[in-house]
Amino acid sequence: MGYTVGTRGSALALTQTGMVADAIGRICNQNIERVTVKTEGDILTGPLSQMGGTGVFAATLRQRVLDGSVDMAVHSLKDLPTQPCPGLNIAAIPEREDPRDALCARDGLTLETLPEGANVGTGSPRRAAQIKALRPDINIVDIRGNVGTRLARVPGLEHYGNAEAVGDCDAVILAAAGLHRLGYESAISEYLDVSRVLPAPGQGALAVEIREQDVHNNTELAQAVATVDHLPTRYAVIAERAVLRRLEAGCASPIGTYARYEQDQLILDAVVASVDGSQVLRHHAATVLLSQESAEQLGIQVAEDLLQMGADRLNGLNS
Repeated sequence: MGYTVGTRGSALALTQTGMVADAIGRICNQNIERVTVKTEGDILTGPLSQMGGTGVFAATLRQRVLDGSVDMAVHSLKDLPTQPCPGLNIAAIPEREDPRDALCARDGLTLETLPEGANVGTGSPRRAAQIKALRPDINIVDIRGNVGTRLARVPGLEHYGNAEAVGDCDAVILAAAGLHRLGYESAISEYLDVSRVLPAPGQGALAVEIREQDVHNNTELAQAVATVDHLPTRYAVIAERAVLRRLEAGCASPIGTYARYEQDQLILDAVVASVDGSQVLRHHAATVLLSQESAEQLGIQVAEDLLQMGADRLNGLNS
């Protein structure tokens, strides 16, 4: 008897799910069948911020796990709402890939060498605000679609994927992790260091959700999934997501976070920006206590500090 895993149908989702399913399958010596699920986010059109935010990509997959259609689901962690889903448990967060954003530009251009008034494509208010803060002259173009579709907006990059070339952007910004997993590293003209552009909470990390009852009963499935959990990554993303949850912000709010280990400390950076990038608040803190509770508290403290600095007034958040 094998297990089933739900996945979105994009090339990136299939690749990510395959990586996790293969790892779990080797551990439990079971065949894991991939079941493709079309989510609301794959059907609707328009800006993501107007479609309900990150949850539109997760809700249908989660329902398939809850109703028993599949045994587990693999998500990009940044697509999961910060509030837990009753009946489900994030049983594993595998080791994180590169968390940075990547600029994919025509002619190998960088953020500094893009011409004045260049068109840069992104569907992320977080990326747009931070890029505008660095280059106010740049024109942000709202884009959606899978990786190949977005790369096709840039002249010279249309051969990635099967998308029809558009060529209306000088560059697009994508998550480095997705490009790495698809083998598209050569499309990257510049990695945007976290000192300049902070990523989305959980960017580069994956989440494996199973039913809470499997975790409670410590089933063979729960034991197999738990073996691919990476505690340092889990603690880091817990801190990042705690910032987002405390600020009560979703995809539409320009907020970036990144936690990493340096020696014996977990260090967390966070940024809140106005939509046009004209105002930016950045803050960081650290903890030497390494546990889920201390990671959560670190994120909450950074969010509280940002609110004291005026983040609620800057971005219309509720304090």
